[in-house]
Amino acid sequence: MEKRLQEFREVAAAADEARSSRYQNINAKPKIQRVPVMFREDHKYSQRYYEPSVIAIGPLHHGNPIRQQGEKVKLQLAANFVKDSEQRDEVLLKKVEEKIKDLRECYAEEATKDFDDDSLTWMLFVDGCSTLEFIYKYEKLESFKIKRDQVAFAEQDMFLLENQLPYQLLKLLMSSSNKHQDLKDSIERFVQMHSGTPYQRQWGAGAPRSEDVIISTEPEPTHLLELLRRRILGYLPKNSKPSVNIRPPSFHNVQELQAAGIQFRPVRGPSVLGDIYFKSFLWLGFLYLPKIKVDYSMAHKFMNLIAYEMCPDFQNDFGVTSYVGFLDLLIKCADDVKHLRKNHILRNLHGSDEEVAQLFNEIGTYLVPNNAIYGIVLRKIEDHYQTRWKKWMGQFFYDHFSKPWILAFIGVLSGLGLSAVQTWYSANSDNPSSPCKALLEYLKARGY
Repeated sequence: MEKRLQEFREVAAAADEARSSRYQNINAKPKIQRVPVMFREDHKYSQRYYEPSVIAIGPLHHGNPIRQQGEKVKLQLAANFVKDSEQRDEVLLKKVEEKIKDLRECYAEEATKDFDDDSLTWMLFVDGCSTLEFIYKYEKLESFKIKRDQVAFAEQDMFLLENQLPYQLLKLLMSSSNKHQDLKDSIERFVQMHSGTPYQRQWGAGAPRSEDVIISTEPEPTHLLELLRRRILGYLPKNSKPSVNIRPPSFHNVQELQAAGIQFRPVRGPSVLGDIYFKSFLWLGFLYLPKIKVDYSMAHKFMNLIAYEMCPDFQNDFGVTSYVGFLDLLIKCADDVKHLRKNHILRNLHGSDEEVAQLFNEIGTYLVPNNAIYGIVLRKIEDHYQTRWKKWMGQFFYDHFSKPWILAFIGVLSGLGLSAVQTWYSANSDNPSSPCKALLEYLKARGY
């Protein structure tokens, strides 16, 4: 019994030490690591979203024979990067070698334990150079005889959590090139292209959106996936925990909300995932959502961003997880997708509306969102929904004024009314003392 008690005390002491270290290093960058175990339990699920298709980058998937063709392409790209840099290959390799201890620290221990310093140095040298060249020459990759389908899969591979390179490595290689600024700009364009947010909002909600914002004022990201997260969310990362204790109100899908008088509108102009808000007018409610393009790569990016947010050493506000969770509440069936698509909120490049609905329901399986992020919006929607007279009026107009034949009938009545106004105007305009004639004379005298 004494032995067990001693073991218990040692575990408790280790936990206290780990907790103390965690608070002291709360701003430390998370390690590059495997996705959390709950995402890897289903092998098909894991293979679909988290394993590279054509190119393995970094140590976690290095040496997989399935991706040997990708290794040849990487060598070709890396050699071209060295040439463009106007540096000797041994000089660039030496710079990586000098920083290999720091670069190893960017990974979880299990990721690099099977690689000695020489092997890891060579791997990071080739992978870093080839990644930068791929991004820099993105518009000219056909000159490397890389097919478009391979380019698409390689782009997707670059935003996998287990396929990341330390940004510190990319920065080191860029600074050694005579095209330093061009390389940095190409990374920004590449990430923005995949985020769908051409304008940046660097300092939180309400800050100006402009291409003139100086990106260099940001802290250095851990890797490209984190940079993508920043651009998608539109603000700098926050060191906060999810507010799991705040119980969200019950919620309803698009069809139910529409029937209660709630209309869906796209946010005007450039927007980011956090741009969700709700307004009421009489019995009508308006839910504004950022536009989203749903294609094959979107699921992979969202799944890996969600997995990144759930890594145990990444303190964050679960912004992407919460957005996807919000959409998962809205989308339950194909009709929900269809309504968002018709209102120009969702652009479907993935397949049928039913497939998109299934996709969001699948992505939403393991979510632990931060309920505080959209808590106010959810409460406003629920208050509107639970207000009986608003819901009744909304239901009445939805049932009686949304049918095509009723809209056509209203159109006919409107046409007859306009014809009557036109006839009255024509009849009275010939009368010198008519209001219409007087108005025309007044405007004419003033040169209108």
